[in-house]
Amino acid sequence: MDELELEFELDARLDSDCIAMGDFPLCRLLLMNDSNYPWFILVPRRAGATEIYHLSREEQHQLMDESSELAEVMVDSFSARKMNVANLGNIVSQLHVHLVARSEGDKAWPGPVWGLHPAVPYTPEQIDHIRSRLESMLTGEVTFIFDENRQV
Repeated sequence: MDELELEFELDARLDSDCIAMGDFPLCRLLLMNDSNYPWFILVPRRAGATEIYHLSREEQHQLMDESSELAEVMVDSFSARKMNVANLGNIVSQLHVHLVARSEGDKAWPGPVWGLHPAVPYTPEQIDHIRSRLESMLTGEVTFIFDENRQV
């Protein structure tokens, strides 16, 4: 574990809006607590990183690998027609990448998901189901986080 990872702290807004699902070798895997859409966020565990170019070349490639693996699992798992992958950071400056599985039947199709409908939090059972599905489908090195104290 290097110094940048030791200094890593998840942005408070991401922490309050999301459920920690696990850690890839580089990124923390979060589930946006909004059951309207299959929506995950990857956050590189690198202190002070706000842009992809702040990562080393090796870490940039790792971010792409982790994003691609997650996107492929999401398409298969949620029958997505299209994957929306975005790195915006206008409100939360900490480097993070949104992955949203989209289909014609979702509430916001074909528009963006941000702010269109109020978030509908997941139930603990839904979270357990999603975590199990990820565990069975992700082939890379992922350490899953189980936080029994987390309020949903």
